[in-house]
Amino acid sequence: MYKYDQYDQAMVDARVEEFRDQTRRRIEGTLSEENFRHLRLMNGLYLQLHAYMLRVAIPYGTLNSTQMRALGDIAEKYDRGYGHFTTRQNIQYNWIKLEDAPDLLADLAAVEMHAIQTSGNCIRNISSDQYAGAAQDELIDPRPYAELLRQWSSFHPEFIKLPRKFKIAVIASDTDRAAMRLHDIGIQIVKNAAGEIGAAFYVGGGMGRTPIIAPLIREFVPLDQLITYSEACLRVYNRYGRRDNKYKARIKILVHELGKDEYTRQVEEEFALLMEQGIEPPTAELERIKTHFVDPPFEAGASDDLDLSDPDFRLWAERNCAQHKQAGYIVATVSLKPIGGIPGDASADQIRLMATLAKDYSFDELRVTHAQNIVFPHVRKADLYAVWKALDEVGLGTANLDTVGDIIACPGLDYCSLANARSIPVAQRISERFGSAEKQAEIGELKLKISGCINACGHHHVGHIGILGVDRKGVENYQLLLGGSEGADTSLGQITGPGFDEDGIVAAVETATNVYLRERNDGERFLDTYRRIGMAPFKEALYD
Repeated sequence: MYKYDQYDQAMVDARVEEFRDQTRRRIEGTLSEENFRHLRLMNGLYLQLHAYMLRVAIPYGTLNSTQMRALGDIAEKYDRGYGHFTTRQNIQYNWIKLEDAPDLLADLAAVEMHAIQTSGNCIRNISSDQYAGAAQDELIDPRPYAELLRQWSSFHPEFIKLPRKFKIAVIASDTDRAAMRLHDIGIQIVKNAAGEIGAAFYVGGGMGRTPIIAPLIREFVPLDQLITYSEACLRVYNRYGRRDNKYKARIKILVHELGKDEYTRQVEEEFALLMEQGIEPPTAELERIKTHFVDPPFEAGASDDLDLSDPDFRLWAERNCAQHKQAGYIVATVSLKPIGGIPGDASADQIRLMATLAKDYSFDELRVTHAQNIVFPHVRKADLYAVWKALDEVGLGTANLDTVGDIIACPGLDYCSLANARSIPVAQRISERFGSAEKQAEIGELKLKISGCINACGHHHVGHIGILGVDRKGVENYQLLLGGSEGADTSLGQITGPGFDEDGIVAAVETATNVYLRERNDGERFLDTYRRIGMAPFKEALYD
């Protein structure tokens, strides 16, 4: 994984000291909250309902064990003993004291981490496939290009104050594990008819108030022009994006209003000008970055056998593990969704245990997923049982990946000042209702996502079942959506009809799954059945 050079470290250290002075002046009262707000947001510090929240950047979701252990220590030292892993492959701490924030940032800087550009109208954390570098189906490891984009976008003077926040994802597989087409820019590394490797650009996706699936604007950009084309996309947006109305400020609105063809024409025109200026980073810089992403020293001839005599381990291995590109190895996902738990939360001790396991069994590497779980990307099959046993002893051995129990949920009204309704209690109750292994096995793959407001931090638009919390005359109410998908077959869910109270939405989810179980054909997922039979049978069961 990427290691800071002297410039990276100096940049982060300087920002910590700058923010330390700004915080001191705010506490002393010589800096007003109005003037401090922008400064703290530049450093990932939000003021939520009950306390400050700090969002830490984890570029393309990749961590080493030292960094993961530090995250656990920070949870214990500065928060209430836990952290919350998010759908941006980041981690958030919800109970931060303002006077502690500079010291927290200094602790992050000591392990090559920061909270820069995790908020504000700038290019946010670059996300990627959590299986990158391990996936059997990828063309190449996309992380060197995600890192190149991170370096290009950090403190970019032209894009530090965009019309609105901006999110980029990079993948290198036809299997989209990063919701790529729901980003402002989605980049898929592809191979053209001539066998050359390049990038397909999807621009103008996003969720929130106006969910839009990004259209393809260019099928192939040579990889040695990746930054230049990205800059062209951003320049057109920065020039014409709305700044008078934050609800219409995202690039998805610009692409929609201009039309894909006109937006593409302007990008191509800008791209031609930029190519003449030669802004692409030197090839040597990309080659330097690539040296940080070489394969670990896999054991030649490692056994492909797994002892599955323990039925609980067998279920976890079958449900939470994926095929690795290297024989004798496997990709293991740790679910942060125990039955009745808070999706994405992990205690300080659990975080530190995962750090230890990564060091001992996964070549010192972990990944955070956009589904709020943790991945050990390179585990020997011979070690997998020991990994699972250690996880299971601390409540991290749940076998529910991509089932109804693997719920994505934002913090909702329990923490967030923007939320209209609580997400966490609904997630917990649904988890308990469908918690048994037998029930999850009966239902099969079903991705359920919950947001506490229209900002869609819980990705409700693209859940097979999505839940949106709304305020209905001062009362929390929940809309049910069906038919969404964030994968390569991206689709947006449709609202079933009138909303439900908390009890009603839990029952509604059960009603929808019962319709699926009644109507499905052999081998069909919930999503397949919904797409085949449509909304009508579900609405009839829900409202008649």
